[in-house]
Amino acid sequence: MARKFLYFMAILIVFVIACGFVLRIYANELTDWAFVPTTKFEEQKKLQTSIYDNGEMWFSRSADGVNNPTLWRPEGVERAAATGKAAIFFVHPTSYVAKDHWNAPLDDPESQQRARIFLRGLSTAFSDAGPVWAPRYRQAAVGAFLTIKPEGKQALEAAYQDVLLAFDSFLAAQKPNTPIIFAGHSQGALHLTHLLRERVAGKKLAKRIVAAYIVGWPVSVQADLPKMQLAACDNPDKTGCIMAWQSFAEPADYERILAAYNSTIGFTGESRSGTDILCTNPINGGTAPDALATENLGTLKPNGDLSAGELIKGSIPARCDAKGFLLIGDPPDLGPYRLPGNNYHVYDIPLFWANVRADALRRLEAFSKR
Repeated sequence: MARKFLYFMAILIVFVIACGFVLRIYANELTDWAFVPTTKFEEQKKLQTSIYDNGEMWFSRSADGVNNPTLWRPEGVERAAATGKAAIFFVHPTSYVAKDHWNAPLDDPESQQRARIFLRGLSTAFSDAGPVWAPRYRQAAVGAFLTIKPEGKQALEAAYQDVLLAFDSFLAAQKPNTPIIFAGHSQGALHLTHLLRERVAGKKLAKRIVAAYIVGWPVSVQADLPKMQLAACDNPDKTGCIMAWQSFAEPADYERILAAYNSTIGFTGESRSGTDILCTNPINGGTAPDALATENLGTLKPNGDLSAGELIKGSIPARCDAKGFLLIGDPPDLGPYRLPGNNYHVYDIPLFWANVRADALRRLEAFSKR
C-alpha cells in the first residue's frame, strides 16, 4: 500500500488502540512527534522456521487452553458443545502504540494484553467454526503507518514475515483436507491480503478455503481480487470467497480515506483510482447490499473496561453504498471509540458479531456438503 493511504488508515488504528484518548489534531508534526519512532530501524532477527511449533508463540492454537481469549463469549451466549471442523487463521490488528521500536517486541506486556482484548471481541465470532490459531507476531508499530520514511515499509515487511512463518506452521499442523477460514482486522487484514495473493492464489490450497474475512482494510475489486483469485461472497452459501467491509454511521465522511485509496497501486500493478471497493454485507452474507436492522442477530456492545459485553439484537442495519463503504444508519452508542467522520472501524466485527458467527458456520456447512 502506498504511504499516503497507510497514513490515513493508521490514524484510524490509533483510535482503536489508544484507549480513552481521542486524537483530534491531524497535523503531521504532532502525529510524527507522538507516534513515529525516532530510533534507527532495527533489522529484525530472522526467526527459526520452526519457532511457531512452540505454543508460546500463539495467543491461541486450539479450542482449549488456559487464558485462551478466543474462547470468550458475550453474556448469555453459550459456547457450542463441539466446535466445527474448520481451522481458523486469525491475525490481530495493531496493538503496539509505543515509539521505542519500529516493530513490537514480543515481550512487550501492554501490546500483548491489548491484542488479547482485541481477540476477545473479534476472533470469537469465528471460534464456533473451529479452533482459532492466532499468532503473536512482531507487528509494525502504529507509527510505521504515519510516515513516508522507508523504516515504515521495512517494519510492515518484517511483520509480514512473521505472519508467513506462523501460517506455514499452522498449515503443517492441519490434516490435508481440513477446511480453512482466514480472518483478520486492520493491520491483520492487510497481511492476509498479501498471504492470499502469495500462498493461496493458484495453489491447491485454494480449494480448502471456506472464506476469507478481510475486515477493516479496503480491497479493490478490479485491482486486487484478480491476483488474490477469490471471488466476492455474494450469498451466504458461497465458499472460497471474500467477505470485506468498512463501517460508517451516517452522515459518513470518508472522503480522506477514499482520496488516499485512489492514490494507491493494486496487486495487478494498476491504479486503484476509480475502482470499486469490495463491500459485502455482513448481515446477509453478501446476498444484497442492503439489510434491515431486524436482520441483525446481535451487536456486541462492550462494557466500559472491555472486560465483558452483551448482544443487542435487531438494532443496527447495514447497506453498502455506491463508494463501497458499509453504512449503518444513525450513530449507535457502543462506547467511546467512534472515529471522526462517524467511522466505526473499531467495531467492524462487533457491530455484526452474531451474524458473522452464523455466516462462518453456514459457509462451513455448505463447504462440507460440497
